[in-house]
Amino acid sequence: MKHQTDRADISVRKLQSLLGVSRSVLAGLIDAGFVTPARGSRNELRFTFQDVVLLRTAFQLQSARISSRKILAALKRLRAQLPDEIPLSGIRVSAVGNTIMVRTGPSQWDANTGQLAFDFEVADIKGDVVFLDASSAKKDARKQADDWYALADQMAADADATGAERAYRNALAISPMPFYSAYVDLGALLCESDSRYLDALAVFDEALAHFPEDAVLNFNRAVALELLGRLIEAERSYARCLEINPRYADAHHNLALIKEQLGDQQGLVRHMSAYRKLSS
Repeated sequence: MKHQTDRADISVRKLQSLLGVSRSVLAGLIDAGFVTPARGSRNELRFTFQDVVLLRTAFQLQSARISSRKILAALKRLRAQLPDEIPLSGIRVSAVGNTIMVRTGPSQWDANTGQLAFDFEVADIKGDVVFLDASSAKKDARKQADDWYALADQMAADADATGAERAYRNALAISPMPFYSAYVDLGALLCESDSRYLDALAVFDEALAHFPEDAVLNFNRAVALELLGRLIEAERSYARCLEINPRYADAHHNLALIKEQLGDQQGLVRHMSAYRKLSS
């Protein structure tokens, strides 16, 4: 699920956490005109994902001792380059000497002049700003996916389920390889909402296409099916989990309760006994 960057749903406190800066530093970045935040219903400042991108760029370029005048000019041009949705094509901003360079895919250009540069020029790099987007190289793409995943965890901890879901889905979309942890955590997040059990099931089904022999994913899929009231399918998924890992205590416990609901007393006793042995 892509996110719209014109949706101002990030608070000052959350933005501080994302950037790792104090409130005074953040106020200085805003006062310098690097972004123009929106106002919420209580007149509080609200920021978009694009604001996060631009402020992170400004802060790290300031740390590289680039003048505010150059940063403002670079951000003006960079803002024009960013569409309504933060792209997945990959953007990297670096301070090379006193020049701000932007890389998009194979191209590299001067953020202030728009002039293309050649890779064979060598210069000291003072600072580096990496957007939360994918680049063409797999190692860079994985790093960007990891950044989105970390952002998702942070948002989930802040009880921002919507933002966390967007970030987890971006991590999955960007990662050059199936991102196991993002699948697990996104599915678990969706299971916390009564109206998202089917979405959670879809996430677990997609994950199992990549990791069919994983006990945790089979267990979580069974939980989603159980929450949907699809007990026969849940029973099979718990059984599959136990085929992979017979010592999965919680699977025995949940399967015992399903057996009870289905009127299978022998199954109830067998799996509850196994659960107690494994939990003792």
